[in-house]
Amino acid sequence: TPSEKIVIAASRRTDIPAFYMDWFMARLAAGHFEVVNPYNGNMRRVPAGVDRVHIIVFWSKNFQPFLDNGYGEQLTAAGYHLFFNFTVNSEDRLLEPGLPPLDRRTAQLSALAKRFGPRRIVWRFDPVCFYSLGGSKARDNLGDLERIADAAAGAGVTTCITSFMDFYRKIERRAAAVPGFSFIDPGLAKRLEVICRMESILASRGIALSTCCEKELMAALPPESTVRPSSCVPGNLFMELDGGAVPLGRDPGQRRAAGCGCTLSMDIGGYRGQACFHDCLFW
Repeated sequence: TPSEKIVIAASRRTDIPAFYMDWFMARLAAGHFEVVNPYNGNMRRVPAGVDRVHIIVFWSKNFQPFLDNGYGEQLTAAGYHLFFNFTVNSEDRLLEPGLPPLDRRTAQLSALAKRFGPRRIVWRFDPVCFYSLGGSKARDNLGDLERIADAAAGAGVTTCITSFMDFYRKIERRAAAVPGFSFIDPGLAKRLEVICRMESILASRGIALSTCCEKELMAALPPESTVRPSSCVPGNLFMELDGGAVPLGRDPGQRRAAGCGCTLSMDIGGYRGQACFHDCLFW
């Protein structure tokens, strides 16, 4: 509708806050983004002016450059509303070799909450992985969950989104390049056990757990479970926080059949030309 403003997603495709904020700010100054569709190669212009943009949703695993350079303050001073999806997983140099130590990342979580308010921050523990190395018994990346949950609760963050790793071909190729390494599909029963344990751990700290694109898992949860499907782009919350109007239709570009609840947004990131240097094994 004419009164609606768009939601900019920055970005599901790469880590803009960690690596590409200079580019992002330059495109805002230019008044638009030129976005190439990763599937058909078509280019479209996405308006970037504050008169057309309601809110910017940032995804990152490392907000330190964003925080150190005052980008958030610049954006809010210009009239943009902000929202943050911050992925903080357990420290695992094999799975996520390019990230700062965990204590620095939890400090970033606290800094974001202090500067912009905890309701604007979603903690993502994503994805949950199971793997074997050198024929060892199955390992997982859940080891620091409680430590991160304590930090998130201390920062006032009340929402965590999680999912289990999907076995895409590009992930299998990366895994094959590591001698003796293989990802393991834990099966539905194990995923249920894990999600119920996560729910209990987080609930004791006042954090609600949601799942991202886990339709089969959601259907198998016990009736008393408080776990809900997530929306990483929650249009209703944006209007509650900042007023105005944003599109509330389900985003057709996301995995709706798998349970994605995101409302419409314009992703301005790119897979090509905007490499992510975290070098995560499961990406």
